[in-house]
Amino acid sequence: MSNAICQGLRSPIRRLVSLRRAKTISTSIVHNETILVKNNEEFINKVMNNDKPVIVNFHAEWCEPCKILTPKLKELIEPLDNLDLAVVDVEDNADLVHTFEVKAVPAVIAIKNGLIVDKFIGLVDADMITNLIERMSGKKKTS
Repeated sequence: MSNAICQGLRSPIRRLVSLRRAKTISTSIVHNETILVKNNEEFINKVMNNDKPVIVNFHAEWCEPCKILTPKLKELIEPLDNLDLAVVDVEDNADLVHTFEVKAVPAVIAIKNGLIVDKFIGLVDADMITNLIERMSGKKKTS
């Protein structure tokens, strides 16, 4: 191989090696991922057995109030490092709908240490959502 071709091949490799040596940058903000529940086993593992409290949002794609509530819950919960959000599509998880007696959507259930500690059905006012999130994340004392 000619010297020019070898130089051309080494150049991208050197760049890759230098990228590997790059220092990682950390930030102080921790963003949680929203748990998209696909089945019962995943619900048990990621929600019921979670060390953190979890707010579970039962929703449906065809539900207009769900299209307002789900993004609002994500916006309020994802920046928190001590609270998770789980989203359950009622069309795909009939067993969970039956188990938690979800009669209408949106339905929100708050779970802590594997137990239901609060719930609401329907599109509620912003204060009720904020109060639930504050209680579940430990920012507000329960009365």
